Amino acid sequence: MALRSEDVVVTGLGATTPLGGDVATFWDGLLEGRSGVAAITDDWAEPLSVRIAARMAVDPTEILSRVQARRLDRAEQAAIVASREAWADAGFTGRSDENGLDPVRVAVVIGTGIGGVTSLLTQYDLMKAGGPGKVSPLLIPMNMPNGPAAYVGLEIGARAGVHTTVSACASGAEAVAHGLDLIQLGRADVVLVGGTEACIHPLNIAGFAQMRAMSTRNDEPERASRPFDKGRDGFVLGEGAGALVLERASSAQARGRTPYAVLAGAGITSDSYDIVKPDPEGNGQRRAALSALERSGLAASDVVHVNAHATSTPTGDGAEAKWIGELLGEQTVVSATKSMTGHLLGAAGAIEAVATVLSVKHDIVPPTINLDDPDDDLRVDVPDKAREMTVPAALNDSFGFGGHNVALLFRKA
Repeated sequence: MALRSEDVVVTGLGATTPLGGDVATFWDGLLEGRSGVAAITDDWAEPLSVRIAARMAVDPTEILSRVQARRLDRAEQAAIVASREAWADAGFTGRSDENGLDPVRVAVVIGTGIGGVTSLLTQYDLMKAGGPGKVSPLLIPMNMPNGPAAYVGLEIGARAGVHTTVSACASGAEAVAHGLDLIQLGRADVVLVGGTEACIHPLNIAGFAQMRAMSTRNDEPERASRPFDKGRDGFVLGEGAGALVLERASSAQARGRTPYAVLAGAGITSDSYDIVKPDPEGNGQRRAALSALERSGLAASDVVHVNAHATSTPTGDGAEAKWIGELLGEQTVVSATKSMTGHLLGAAGAIEAVATVLSVKHDIVPPTINLDDPDDDLRVDVPDKAREMTVPAALNDSFGFGGHNVALLFRKA
């Protein structure tokens, strides 16, 4: 399909992940099949049943100024790092009005599943130990779920709105979908979208562990996240952020920018089934993918690759693989990149959107590691090594507690 002036394209990418502090190292890590999961060596982890996580490979405090870092929650820090990279990658420097953009036509959408919870818990501990006077006056902006979007908006001078999607593990993907809507509805010309999360804290880990949602493979951290494998026993908590710059193809062409890919469609649905369990038939997930296909004008046969949500939980992976095979065909090549990054919750959909865009751009798909003993009923193609192949269009899907389902469809520009 030829590129049309009204197409919404991706012109900038940014990421800070357990595999690397920028897009290049993140992408190289995926293609190498490298795990970002490691043992938690902090003293506070000792009594926990889960003592593994996937922390950011590069601490944001090493990139931001000391003054700025101290004013931000870790999720806000990650969002700033990824957004700066995406903004620069799209050819922008500084605030929007310094780049010939009308600030009232520039928007930001950054999703997060939990927000600044680590700052809240840390400040609560300080208050218990030393009284209310020990609480930082910056606690509230550090704790606000809309803080990452707001701070990114301040950095780039966005006045068409700064929005926050909060839909658990679908938050980052929903932010991308919302950015597409803002442009197609004529409410913005340029939108910086993404997701961020940084909640590796004993209380959060204990809560997920009590649900039996997390892997307890503490003696083999790098092998703990194993989507579609019979031995999977839960997800591994990760942290980081991903960001993309969206604009119309006509805008990119006028600026002399070559797009990475076209964001051809997006679908958002809900299961209305259970607060944490996915619909075992995957009906809502399938409807999200169908919606994205319908908006894109593509046929199911055009989609040859899926970057799957696949979190390594016993119940979720099988249902997802089943509908992918039924809708797109058993020949569909599926990557489960959480096998390497762990599960970044509200940032997962954003970093996986970055990976999907790069697969479309470079005609190569990442592997799924730790797939030693695949499910007997796995009926899609899940390579254990990076595979070079023509990728005219690819789907990225994300799901979250509460029954949230989001599908993003990218095609070649």
